[in-house]
Amino acid sequence: MYKGIHQIKIDFNVTEKIKRYVYVYVIEAKCCYLIDSGVYGCEKQIISYLESIGRKAADVKKIFLTHAHPDHIGSAAWFRENTGCEIYAGEGERRWIENIDLQFAERPIPNFYNLAGLSTKVDHVVKDGDTVMLEPGLEISVYRTAGHSADEMSYRLEDVFFIGDTVPVRTDIPIFVNIREVVASLQVLRRAEGIRCFCPAWDHIYSAEEMQEKIGDAEELIKQLATLVAESDEGQEPSELTRLVSEKMRKPMLCENPLFARTVDAFRKGGRTESGKERA
Repeated sequence: MYKGIHQIKIDFNVTEKIKRYVYVYVIEAKCCYLIDSGVYGCEKQIISYLESIGRKAADVKKIFLTHAHPDHIGSAAWFRENTGCEIYAGEGERRWIENIDLQFAERPIPNFYNLAGLSTKVDHVVKDGDTVMLEPGLEISVYRTAGHSADEMSYRLEDVFFIGDTVPVRTDIPIFVNIREVVASLQVLRRAEGIRCFCPAWDHIYSAEEMQEKIGDAEELIKQLATLVAESDEGQEPSELTRLVSEKMRKPMLCENPLFARTVDAFRKGGRTESGKERA
C-alpha cells in the first residue's frame, strides 16, 4: 500500500519572457517512484521536497516518463546516474530520450538544452496493457495515450491515473502530432472505470467528474480546430494557413509558434504530421 501521492510544481522559462510550469508526481510507498522528471536541474527541487517528507534521493527507484518532451525528461539522467533508478518509457519516445540531439534536430524549441539536459538510457520500454510491479502489493498499469506525442503513456496506480499531457486545454497551446490518436486517447481516459482522480502534468489533481468535463472541453477544441483549418485551407503555404487559423481563434500570437504550426499541419494532412513520423 502506498503512503501518498505528492505533486511538485516545477517552474521554468522557455524564453526570458515566456514562463511555464510542469508537475512532477511522487508515489510514496516503501520506496519512492516518480512520474516524469521535470526540467534539467530541477532534481534539487525534487530532492528538497523528498527531504521535506522524510525521504531522500536514493529512495527513488523508478521513473515513469509519460513522453520525451524536455519538461518531462530533464532530471531523469541525474536520478539514473546518481541513484541507480530505472527509467520507463514508450518505444516511440525512446529515441528522443536516449538522444536529445536527435530530438532537437527534429523538434527545435527555444532554450532546448537548458530544459532537456542530458540524454539518458531507457531501461524498460513499456506498451499499452503492461503492468510493472513497484513492490509487493503495488503495481502500475500502462495505457497508451498518444497524439500529443508519438507514443505517450499514461500510468494507473489503483484508482489514480497519471495522464501527462494527454488532454489538451483551451488555455494552452494546442500541440498535436496525430489528431486521430488524440481523440482515441481521450476516449481511453473517458472510459476508464474506478478512477478517483486524474493527475495531469499541466494543472491540479482532478476528480473523475472534473476530468470528464475537461475531456468534453478538449473534444470541442479539437472540433473547432478541425473546422477552422478546413474552412481556411485553400492550398496556401503552411505559414499562411497557420496565420489565418490563429486569427480566427483570436490568438494571433500562435502563428509565431512552430509547434502550433505543426498542429495545423496535422489537421491539414488528415490527422497526423509528416506521415506519422513526427514524434513529439
